[in-house]
Amino acid sequence: MIKRYRLRQLLAPTRGLQTALAGFLLGQIALILGLGLSFKNIIRPTLAGLSSTTDRLLGRFVDEERVAVTAHLVGGALIVVGVFVSIRAIVRGLGHVVDTLTPETKSGKVDAYFRRLELAQGPRIVAIGGGTGLSTLLRGLKNYTSNITAIVTVTDDGGSSGRLMREKGIIPPGDLRNCMVALADAEKTMTDLFQHRFRDDSGSLSGHSIGNLLIAALADQANGDFDTAVGIASAVLNIRGQVVPSTLDHVKLMAELEDGSVVSGETNIVGSGQRINRLYLDPSMCEPHPKTIEAIRQADLICIGPGSVFTSVIPNLLVPGLAEAIMASPSPKVYICNVMTQPGESEGLSASAHANSILRILEKRVIDYVLVNVAQPSADLIERYETVNQHLVEADLDQLRKNGFRPLPGDYISESDFVRHDPVKVAARLMKLLEGR
Repeated sequence: MIKRYRLRQLLAPTRGLQTALAGFLLGQIALILGLGLSFKNIIRPTLAGLSSTTDRLLGRFVDEERVAVTAHLVGGALIVVGVFVSIRAIVRGLGHVVDTLTPETKSGKVDAYFRRLELAQGPRIVAIGGGTGLSTLLRGLKNYTSNITAIVTVTDDGGSSGRLMREKGIIPPGDLRNCMVALADAEKTMTDLFQHRFRDDSGSLSGHSIGNLLIAALADQANGDFDTAVGIASAVLNIRGQVVPSTLDHVKLMAELEDGSVVSGETNIVGSGQRINRLYLDPSMCEPHPKTIEAIRQADLICIGPGSVFTSVIPNLLVPGLAEAIMASPSPKVYICNVMTQPGESEGLSASAHANSILRILEKRVIDYVLVNVAQPSADLIERYETVNQHLVEADLDQLRKNGFRPLPGDYISESDFVRHDPVKVAARLMKLLEGR
């Protein structure tokens, strides 16, 4: 798989130009054949008449014996002028098209063109998850490729997404919206608008984000076709790649807890405070989104996570066909382990325990590599997290190896007011993996 990606990298500069070049050559052959067939009856008489007219005009200004030489000089000058004017017109025309399509790149049209070409020939990456974790990863990946498929969970039943799901009967749009914004090439004003959330004093709009409401409105306009609504919203944001729900069916996340009780819904599962023995979807026989299976088959790299392991990552893999397609793929499969534990979901879980939880619930081996952070945040941040029962995930590299995983340790965190993955660092390490390093 890595060799296949390297070969595509080598051929990338010519990819996309091959069809155009073949068409140009065919056009030239047709033109030459046409000129040859028409030369005797049309072109030669026309050129002869034009030559005679030119000779008579030049004869008024120069001696008869110098007409032929003058005609050659004038003809050569016209050829040079014609080529210059044509090339200049083509360049200005293409520049006008680029300015119209991408007005923000007027100062670097050539750089912008080659950057887009480079991204278009980038690796095919599938990223699976939900929440803020997946959107963070996508922000880093889009700097290397526009061939990204984000497969997003649809079991969120809280906040604005849960309300729209219950009131409008649509698939929860929140995680999809976050991923679209992360991959957006639109102006910051537009992405800020998508992410704007109404304050608590906004009446019935309180808590809703404009992006969620827009997706709901687009679904209404598309007569309930949620897939079309996501496509239109993606086009508005001019995203690099595609964002697809893991399934278009309405499903609930169900959990069987350690005391044997069954809990329904993502919010209730997190709030139960008990170890999860089993997860499943209701209904269990939902259909995967058609684009998900095809994207996995064609992927050069499959990323699972980061995100809430039980409520953002695993629900996607419970959709029939997805885990099987991942197992069948020869591409590297990387689980991006969370940096911090999460209350009500992953307290006390080390990196190996995170990875093992996925395999235990699925009963399928969908992970080859585990990308795990080994850097230490500042003591102040650690203390702040501990007050809300969150702790740094232990990077137990030896246990990962014993369990058959290949760890990818490194400094992957970005410290501000929060401890999170640094999208640039994570994406850079994943690209090195694709290059065999």
